[in-house]
Amino acid sequence: MAARLRSILGGKYKSVTSSVVHLSRLARWGVTLARRRALVGIENDPNAPAPVRRLVKLARWATFTSKKGEPDYAGAFRAIGPAAIKLGQSLATRPDLVGEEAANNLLSLQDDLPPVGFDKIQAAIEASFDQPLDALFDEVDPNPVGAASIAQVHKGVTKDGRSVAIKVLRPGIREKFERDIKTYEWAAAHVEAMGGEATRLRPRLTIANFKRWSHSELDLRREAASASELAEEMSGVSGYRIPAVDWDRTNGRVLTIEWVNGVKISKRDELIARGHDLSAISDKLVISFLTQAISAGFFHADMHQGNLFIEDDGTIVAIDFGIMGRIDRRARQWLAEILYGLTTGNYTRVAEIHFEAQYVPSYHSVGEFATALRAVGEPMRGKPVKELSVGQMLDGLFAITRDFDMQTQPHLLLLQKTMVMVEGIATQLNPEINMWDTAAPYVRSWIRDELGPEAAVADRIKEDTETLFRLPGLIRRLEDKFPPKGGAPEAPPLPDVKLLTDRPERPTGSGGGGWLGYFVAGLVGAGAVWGAGLVGLI
Repeated sequence: MAARLRSILGGKYKSVTSSVVHLSRLARWGVTLARRRALVGIENDPNAPAPVRRLVKLARWATFTSKKGEPDYAGAFRAIGPAAIKLGQSLATRPDLVGEEAANNLLSLQDDLPPVGFDKIQAAIEASFDQPLDALFDEVDPNPVGAASIAQVHKGVTKDGRSVAIKVLRPGIREKFERDIKTYEWAAAHVEAMGGEATRLRPRLTIANFKRWSHSELDLRREAASASELAEEMSGVSGYRIPAVDWDRTNGRVLTIEWVNGVKISKRDELIARGHDLSAISDKLVISFLTQAISAGFFHADMHQGNLFIEDDGTIVAIDFGIMGRIDRRARQWLAEILYGLTTGNYTRVAEIHFEAQYVPSYHSVGEFATALRAVGEPMRGKPVKELSVGQMLDGLFAITRDFDMQTQPHLLLLQKTMVMVEGIATQLNPEINMWDTAAPYVRSWIRDELGPEAAVADRIKEDTETLFRLPGLIRRLEDKFPPKGGAPEAPPLPDVKLLTDRPERPTGSGGGGWLGYFVAGLVGAGAVWGAGLVGLI
């Protein structure tokens, strides 16, 4: 009993201690955010839970910060630390959650930090391979070519003379992320429990996805495998390639990959000076993304400007595969039909797909939802991106999600984030690009191949064939459940024999006969006892 009591009290003490730790971290982070006016948007948002608005106002008062001035969301997240930088980049795709102003500012959040000393990097490489550095590489440049929140990259030369990029996790970074993510989960659970708009936006699932993406980035073997898989998926696409992985010099903390000689896609003037066709590159970028997302269902989800290079022949080379996205085939079909419906103005079909996918609750009207989509889509059709008001478009889309009780779809968050990145880069390369016109031919072709009559027949044949192949297994399971009779002849029927131990059945013919029998038996028993007493037996 005493041990159980100690266990219960110890659990409660641990829970209270954890809550105090989480609150302490949130208070420190809140002060950092408040000083940079990064909480003013929440304080002014009528949809934010009232307790949260009161807390952020208290944080602003505690730091003697006024509402006036430009918020620095990116600077605040950078000041908090590595996990916050990654979280900020993730939230940049959620203007519905953080607001349009914050999302736009967070898009500028660059994942760069001061590098770790080379002595620590060398020690990490040698410890992970249990070999000295010179046994793995002929040469490693001690000055990193890039230092991010999770890892930093050094250029090296292998023993056989190949130039490679060596990506090494920062020492202790896994533990730091694990600690901060626990606090994110604690905070998200408390905010979502407040109900209302916070419940609809599903912050707990947002953090759960962020946790999953972070764990993937923190295992460099997973990144190497993703690069290898994407290279296979894109092997038939000309003008786009993935560097080769050096598996002999790759493990969970170190990734060695082919060195890329090219110009960063962000260096527009240099690309022009080298004679590249920026319009063709922008079109190729859009089509390569659609190929990954719609055709393969496996896409590079970190396609920002620092991760894309252009080689001399115009080939796009992607790097950094820590964040990848997957979409199952049914969702890809819905996505393709939605994109094609928007490009052709078939808003009724787009609305029907949303209901089929259960993105919109069934108690709403398909017709009303189609009209709401038309109100947002029609002003965008036929215009280049530079003439579109992204703010007005987002306001319209978020109004639709609120009016039609649409919950956030976490499995599509990475896709939304990547689409925003691709559109931004394509527009920078070619301000006249029309995303709808560029995407429409590819989407139309994919729908014809995947959803046309031939595809329907092929799918039916495939499903029926798979069903036939499952029949032998089903029969074997039935035989296991109902085994066949053995080789001995079947026994003849045997007669029922009353045993001495069988209790006689009570007569059910008449209601009073049973009671009369008990009465007679009682009299006989009493007489026997009286007679035995007379003769002196008892």
